[in-house]
Amino acid sequence: MDSLFFYSQDGKQYRLVFMRFIDEVRITVVSGHGGPGAVTFRREKSIPFGGPDGGDGGCGGSVIAVADEGINTLINFRGKKVFSAEDGQGGAGRQLNGKDGEDYILRVPVGTIIRNAETGAVIADLNMHDQKVVIAEGGNGGRGNINFKSATNQAPRIAQPGLEGEELNLDLELKLIADLALIGLPNAGKSTLISAISAARPKIADYPFTTLQPNLGVVTLGERSFVVADIPGLIEDASEGKGLGIKFLKHIERTSALVHLVDVSWCLDEYEAFEQYVVVRNEISKYSENLANKREIVCLTKIDAMTEEEITKFQKFFEAQLDRKVLPISGVSGRNIDNLKALMIKCIDVEKEDRKANPEPDARKIIE
Repeated sequence: MDSLFFYSQDGKQYRLVFMRFIDEVRITVVSGHGGPGAVTFRREKSIPFGGPDGGDGGCGGSVIAVADEGINTLINFRGKKVFSAEDGQGGAGRQLNGKDGEDYILRVPVGTIIRNAETGAVIADLNMHDQKVVIAEGGNGGRGNINFKSATNQAPRIAQPGLEGEELNLDLELKLIADLALIGLPNAGKSTLISAISAARPKIADYPFTTLQPNLGVVTLGERSFVVADIPGLIEDASEGKGLGIKFLKHIERTSALVHLVDVSWCLDEYEAFEQYVVVRNEISKYSENLANKREIVCLTKIDAMTEEEITKFQKFFEAQLDRKVLPISGVSGRNIDNLKALMIKCIDVEKEDRKANPEPDARKIIE
């Protein structure tokens, strides 16, 4: 977390704490070792040949990842890098087994993908609340010498050591769970729109890169509700690392559709406005063909600053170029906002039906 210190009028020092959005970390997890079995014998006056009575060692604890909807960033993993479960206790005499080690519960945000850092293999994709997966299993406890007694060996002096636990280097990657994503160039009106359609209150200002991290908002229309993500603006050559780059695009790979916002209020002509659309589409295509093939709703924003004649001119030009309907909206006046919400719900419903019929559609689908 970042801090800012300031002084009040009475001279007291206060600190404001800002929570950073962390979506990638590398950690190490270590499961517990199994406890060793015991080599002991009964030593009682009344039982001169008591025989072996060494108990088994306890199992080591496992490292278990659990998705928690109350967590929305991986910042808790930024400082601490090694997470270990407890070792199992050793066995003891009188056939006493050792206590199993405590599991370590690794709580992560919903939407976290866990990969083996060495191989890149996906170990788990936790996309539901309370979903659990054993990442590193604890070692089994060793057997005590009571297990090795036989007719030919009445007094075994051997026991098993416990098995070692696992040590894994893991990459945690957070992909936000949202139904739809708002995309567009910086200052296209994404933050204004998400604040107009939901209770989210992102920073809004008239300069590029106001949004420096994804924002989520819950949108309600009638009895339906869904989650929309406001993704920081792309610029030309973002795929080459310019501006904020494309590091936030992974957060919209799970969405049903994209809502592409184009600010036409300042453009001199239709061609300049359409170029904004092309820039963002090109960067998305460079990043992922799958992302480029998602359904898309195109909206012309900030129309409250335009005349009806200008709005109609830009709308007709976009519709001619894209061969589909385009929706002019205003997050300030609320114009066409309910129509947009209805289109969003239609996208979600159609996508759900599509996934049942064709889990991996390969053709770009447009919602009209």
